Amino acid sequence: MSLLPPLRPPSSSGWEELPPAAHRILHSLNTCTSPSHLPRILAQILLHRLHPNTTIASAFVNACLALRRLSPAFSLFSRLRRPHVFLCNILLRAAILIPSSSAAPPPLLILSHMLRSSVAPNNYTLPLVLKSLPDLPGGRMIHAFTLRSGLASDHYVRNSLVHLYGRGGDMPSCERLFDEMPARDVVAWTTLIACYTNCRRPGDALIAFERMQYAGVAPNRVTMVNALAACAAHGTLDMGVWIHDYVRSRGWELDVVLGTSLIDMYGKCGRIDAGIGVFSSMAERNVYTWNSLIGGLALAKSGEEALSWFTRMEGEGVNPDAITLLGVLCACSHSGLVEAGRWVFDSLLRGSYGFRPEIGHYGCMVDLLGRAGFLGAAVELIETMPFAPNAVIWGSLLHGSRTRGELSFGELAARKLVELEPTNVAHHVVLANVYAEMGRWREAEEVRRSVKEGGLRKEAGWSLAA
Repeated sequence: MSLLPPLRPPSSSGWEELPPAAHRILHSLNTCTSPSHLPRILAQILLHRLHPNTTIASAFVNACLALRRLSPAFSLFSRLRRPHVFLCNILLRAAILIPSSSAAPPPLLILSHMLRSSVAPNNYTLPLVLKSLPDLPGGRMIHAFTLRSGLASDHYVRNSLVHLYGRGGDMPSCERLFDEMPARDVVAWTTLIACYTNCRRPGDALIAFERMQYAGVAPNRVTMVNALAACAAHGTLDMGVWIHDYVRSRGWELDVVLGTSLIDMYGKCGRIDAGIGVFSSMAERNVYTWNSLIGGLALAKSGEEALSWFTRMEGEGVNPDAITLLGVLCACSHSGLVEAGRWVFDSLLRGSYGFRPEIGHYGCMVDLLGRAGFLGAAVELIETMPFAPNAVIWGSLLHGSRTRGELSFGELAARKLVELEPTNVAHHVVLANVYAEMGRWREAEEVRRSVKEGGLRKEAGWSLAA
């Protein structure tokens, strides 16, 4: 799904005639294989005063994009008094594909140069700029510009604004812009569904998906992928099965993205058996497909089967990534496979998979050891971590210690949680409860008193002491 209209070159009347030197330069650009050649070609373009020629300039920018070197392209662009909007759009697209480390996003600099040069942005320019913006303040500035320029009502621009506000978490603005659309196509509906899902409102995403059906707009593959993500997050198996049936009834091929989304949905909705069926029917799979399958087996507490599929994954030459190993370790933890988990983690430590364990992998191991009652080993692992343990690490130790009745380890974990997050009253309550269970009533009362004196209030929601 694209939020952009087709990027079409100017009509033939808008292209300049090419002088003889231009053909040599075009040949050099077509055969250029090294970034080191770009400055020399740029020098030739400037020498022959060909930089205002849209054909030459566009070919040069495309060559820079192919070689992933945008500095020469910006150098040429900055010399153009009034660049063609087509060239500006090519450079904008290149700047998005090859992000810059500079403070100001290059797309904004390009737009600024266009406006200073009296080059009017079109309905391809502004969606590109909106897509590149990292935050809402910049997006609101561009939104205001679209209102002044008369482009705010353009279909592509409006869809991009809906996406911008949804991506930034401003769902009221996202919903308002969507509701103000005179006509909503599959791209608009899919954008809204994706925004709800990304904002952790899967229920609203599914309501929007149903509204789309009532509006008579047929979903496409991208719609289904986003709707399946909402089903997975919401645990709505019935809708996920309906989507799967729809896909089959239309004869859609299960490509990597759609197939992986189905496996993820089935795994998170407790039907990993159906997910395995989808996996087996796919002609092509990637590491994300395997990760969804192994993660679903971990949720189903099918540790042995997860390990079996992991072995098969390696046997088929698919290199696991960090997410794969998280799934494998979680599967071992939920199934009590201590030795298997240790073997996988030791392999990570040795660099057998091409990367070192991250804090999430340590958290899985602490959880695995804690659940199995090896709390001393869990503490030793925490002490040898190459980075500071976070609340999830200590929460895993706390859970294991309370499950096993090892209150001394529970006290350690609860105290560390209080130190890490002193304003989280849930941690204070857990520490007080641990002291009470140990018969240390004075310390328990001191903790409770400090909570009252500190004005801390318990918030509903969740606790690391589950």
